[in-house]
Amino acid sequence: MNTLPPTVRWQLWIVAFGFFMQSLDTTIVNTALPSMAVSLSENPLHMHSVVVSYVLTVAVMLPVSGWLADRFGVRNIFFSAIILFSLGSLFCAMATTLDQLMAARVLQGIGGAMMVPVGRLTVMKLVPREQYMAAMTFVTLPGQVGPLLGPALGGILVQYASWHWIFLINLPVGLIGAIATLTLMPNLRLPPRRFDFIGFVLLAAGMATLTLALDGQRGLGISPLMLCLFILIGVFALLFYLMHARGNDHALFSLKLFDNRIYSIGLLGSFTGRIGSGMLPFMAPIFLQVGMGFTPFHAGLMMIPMVLGNMGMKRIVVQIVNRFGYRNVLVGSTVSLSLVVLLFPAVALMGWEWLLPVVLFLLGMVNAIRFSSMNTLTLKELPDDLASSGNSLLSMIMQLSMSIGVTVAGLLLGTFGHQAVADSPAVHQAFIYTYLCMALIIILPALVFWRVPTDVSKNVVLSRRRRSS
Repeated sequence: MNTLPPTVRWQLWIVAFGFFMQSLDTTIVNTALPSMAVSLSENPLHMHSVVVSYVLTVAVMLPVSGWLADRFGVRNIFFSAIILFSLGSLFCAMATTLDQLMAARVLQGIGGAMMVPVGRLTVMKLVPREQYMAAMTFVTLPGQVGPLLGPALGGILVQYASWHWIFLINLPVGLIGAIATLTLMPNLRLPPRRFDFIGFVLLAAGMATLTLALDGQRGLGISPLMLCLFILIGVFALLFYLMHARGNDHALFSLKLFDNRIYSIGLLGSFTGRIGSGMLPFMAPIFLQVGMGFTPFHAGLMMIPMVLGNMGMKRIVVQIVNRFGYRNVLVGSTVSLSLVVLLFPAVALMGWEWLLPVVLFLLGMVNAIRFSSMNTLTLKELPDDLASSGNSLLSMIMQLSMSIGVTVAGLLLGTFGHQAVADSPAVHQAFIYTYLCMALIIILPALVFWRVPTDVSKNVVLSRRRRSS
C-alpha cells in the first residue's frame, strides 16, 4: 500500500468512505425502529418494512451497478450513488408517514446498491493485481467498523436528539464524499458489455413481488386478490427467466453455474441460512427496547459484543474449517446458532441481564463461522469463466435472503403480538413464540449443509511475514 502514489491512496480512501456509509446505515436504523414507530403512530412490531424496503432494493439493483460503471465510468456512478444515498437520507428525515419513509428508503437503497460493487470495481482498476487483496482489505475495514458503531451511535442519537438524526448525519458526510469523488477520482471505464435487461427485469419482478407477497395482508394491507396476483407474477417471472437463460450466453446469470454441485449446495445453504441470520440484527434491538424496556442507547450498546464476536472469529475460521471440514463446521454452527438464539430471550426474561453480553458475543462468533464458511464454500470450485457471475448471484441472494428474513421476523412478531402492549406479559409471550419459530427456521439449513461432500479441498492459511529489522 505504501508503494502506491498519494493520489491513488486518496482514491482508495473515498471508496472506503462509501463502504462505511453503506454498512453504517444497515445497522444504525435497527436501534431507532421503536422510536420511529412512536413518532409515526405505528405499532413497533410492524416496523420491519423500513428495513425490508432498503435491503430488497439493494438486492434488486445489485446486478445493474457493475454494468453502469463500465458504461458511464466509476466516478460518475460512485458520485451518483452518494447523491442518491444522501437525498434518500434527507427524505427519510422529512418523512411523516410510514409510506413516505419506505419510499425514501427505496431511494437510499438504489444509492447503496451502486456504492459497494462500484467501489470494488474502482479498486480493481486503480491498483495492480498483485496489490488488489491488500487494497480491498484496506477499503473494507471501515465497512467492518460501521456495524460496530451503528447500533451505539443510533442509540445515542435517538435518546439524546431524535431518530431523524440517524439520517441527517449522512448529509454532511455525503457532501464531503461527493466533492472528494469529483475532485480526486478518475472516471475509469471499460468497454460496456451487453447487459441482459430482459433477465434483469424478470429477476427483479420475481424477487420484489414474492417478497411483498410474503409480507401479505397483515404487513402491507394487501387484498387477497392482489396477494394472489403478486404470487403469480413472481412465480411466472422466475419461470420465464429460467426459459430466457437456458442456452443464453448473455444471460444475467448463467444456468451453467448450477452444473457445479458445490456451488448449488452452497447457494441454497446461503439463501436458507441467511434468512434465519437476517432476523437477528432486526429482532435484538426491538426485543431489548419493546420487550425488556431498555433505552435506545442501552440497546445499542448491547449490540457491540455481537459485532466484536463476529470480527474476532474471522481470523481463525480457516483453521477451524481445515480442522473439521466444511460439512461438520456448517452443520455444527447452524445447530449452535439455533441453540444460542433460544438462550438469548431465556436469559433476558429470567432477569440475568449480566449474561446478555456473553450470549450476544457467542451469537456473533457462531454467525461469523457460519457466514465465512458459506461464502468460501459457494465460490470455492467455480471455474474462472463463471467466477464473476457466480459472485454476483451470491451477492444478490445474500441481500434477498436478508430481506426475506426481516420480513418473516416482522410477520411473526405481528402475528403473535398484534394486540400486545410494550413491556407486558403479552408482548413477552409474543417474543418467546417468535424466537422459537426463528430457532426452527435457523436449524433447517443444517439439512442442506449435510449434503456437502466430505472431500472438499482445504483452504490455504496466509501467514504473516515478519518485517526484517
